[in-house]
Amino acid sequence: MILQDVLKPKLNIVFCGTAVSKDSAKKGAYYAGPGNMFYPTLYKVGLTPNLIAPENYKDLLKYNLGLTDLVKHISGNDNEIAKRDFDVKDFISKIFKFQPKVVCFNGKKAAAEFMGTKTKHIRYGVMAGTIGESILYCAPSTSGSARKFWDERSWLELKKMIK
Repeated sequence: MILQDVLKPKLNIVFCGTAVSKDSAKKGAYYAGPGNMFYPTLYKVGLTPNLIAPENYKDLLKYNLGLTDLVKHISGNDNEIAKRDFDVKDFISKIFKFQPKVVCFNGKKAAAEFMGTKTKHIRYGVMAGTIGESILYCAPSTSGSARKFWDERSWLELKKMIK
């Protein structure tokens, strides 16, 4: 496992990406790439009261937020990850176990792999279905390589879901 999950029961939101990037793997921290907007976005939309540095990612638990990925044993960009590397069954069992209020896929690729479809069929916002009581949500990827798809509005809507 590249990075341990950051999970506990009944979190407000668990963020789920596809896989840890090579930068994040090297630094031993989630969303640690130089262009990643994950932590600045959490702060800007009010999910954290201060800007968290990637190396302090475990502090997210203090704010009732968690982290996981669909690919746990290799790192890389979405286009480098093979279908066989995704472990959707393991992800589902974690979500059933911890039952967060919302599961937020950080980008359409993670949501599409979970749903077993193509990214063109995924829309930002609340998704169809649940995992137990956990609502499914897709937000634009915070990755620097996905900047052309960036739209903060979905992240602001996500914040409203946990009030």
